Amino acid sequence: MNSINKIAFTLLSSACIFSCTPEKKTDVVVTNSPNETVIPEKPRVVPPDFNADTAFEFVKTQSDMGPRTPGSKAHDKCIAWLESKLKKYGAVVKIQGGSATTFDGKQWRIDNVIASFDPTNKERILLCAHYDSRPMADRDPKPENKTKPVPGINDGASGVGVLLEIARIIKDKQPTLGIDIILFDLEDYGEAREAKSWCLGSQYWANSPHKANYSARFGILLDMVGAKGAIFPREGASRVYAGEILNKVWKASEKAGYKSFFSDIDVPEMTDDNGPINEIAKVKCIDIIHYIPGPNNNGDFFEHHHRVSDDLSNIDKTTLKAVGQTLLEVIYNE
Repeated sequence: MNSINKIAFTLLSSACIFSCTPEKKTDVVVTNSPNETVIPEKPRVVPPDFNADTAFEFVKTQSDMGPRTPGSKAHDKCIAWLESKLKKYGAVVKIQGGSATTFDGKQWRIDNVIASFDPTNKERILLCAHYDSRPMADRDPKPENKTKPVPGINDGASGVGVLLEIARIIKDKQPTLGIDIILFDLEDYGEAREAKSWCLGSQYWANSPHKANYSARFGILLDMVGAKGAIFPREGASRVYAGEILNKVWKASEKAGYKSFFSDIDVPEMTDDNGPINEIAKVKCIDIIHYIPGPNNNGDFFEHHHRVSDDLSNIDKTTLKAVGQTLLEVIYNE
């Protein structure tokens, strides 16, 4: 991940909002003012309960595999495990294979794991995270650790754990919309000064989606969503490309009872998987990402970002619950 605060973009149009309850005509309430009308909100659907214990176990399983760096046995083991789990939960699963060259001139296979629930439904929501680990702990304070792989437990595994728990819930209670879960490969093998060297899996998917002319109402990306005391500010690209979706999700966090995690502070654009989704695939996508705001746009990611200390000890079930329950609030009230 690398923070970029350079480019301004045009706001896209607002997405239509549909309820999970059967559609009914809404009465219009006319106020005393001849020029003002108030349309009541549709009744809230109470979503299923997000099980943070199960999500934590999904994160732990990834941790037990070791760093899921490209070309490693843990990477291949993780792909097989994700495919098996998502199929078990009733999804149509595809491993999207491709290739990419990283900034150091090495050639790697790309394996994006794509799971579709209710695949014939034309109305869809895209949920995504990355499962790979960074091969080098270049931000570690100890010089001897800088060439070691990052465990990638908050930065990667936490988002995957949340989405697997959501997949398990969808199996038992299908929402009215179709859901696509994409777990991207090769997100975290980049070089700080080269924005396009990051997010290679999502770049590949955005240029060659798993379904021709793919579209979704919107997308939600999870990145570093499991650490204790996490803060999720309003990320720059999310505001520019999908401001109405950002507002929708932040409002849902309040209804779910977890607004304290979702800050109203604006921060710069991040180089993350929502970039190619917005810019290339043209799907409005926000980024729920742990970033600590600082003065003059000099904030930073969570404390153990790209360090060997990004391990299971950082994961907090309350944070997993806050993110997962907020997503369920969105999904079942859309």
